[in-house]
Amino acid sequence: MKNAKSIKSYITTILFFITFISFGQTTPKEIVSNFFTEYQKSGAPKALDNLYDNNKWMNRATDSMTKLKQQLGTLNEDFVGAYYGYELIVEKKLSDSFILMSYLVKFDRQPIRFTFQFYKPNNEWRTHSFKYDGGIDDEIEESAKVYYLDLNK
Repeated sequence: MKNAKSIKSYITTILFFITFISFGQTTPKEIVSNFFTEYQKSGAPKALDNLYDNNKWMNRATDSMTKLKQQLGTLNEDFVGAYYGYELIVEKKLSDSFILMSYLVKFDRQPIRFTFQFYKPNNEWRTHSFKYDGGIDDEIEESAKVYYLDLNK
């Protein structure tokens, strides 16, 4: 009887730690999801702070972060209209340790592309870079040009 309680306690402890460790890992998709939740709720500066919170090296790039926050902050309702959400365009995996994720961010006036890069040097993902641009319509138009088509089919 005492052995059964001891084994049950041991198994419960192991399951607790496995659960704790697995919940402690944050995937790039979770980081992006948290970014967009914070972006909608609190705005660009707070979302960017949280996005780069996992990268201690960004403390050295305060001027760049300030500039990025200001620029991203211009994507407000007066400039691009209401925010309607986001959709994954492409996910490119260079290796098990480096991933690029590009999203179409839907605003009333126009789509904007947000591109995230994540790097896992050891055990945890960190945000490597973030950028945005509004040239996605030019790219899709360019990709429809005849010289990109496989005419041998």
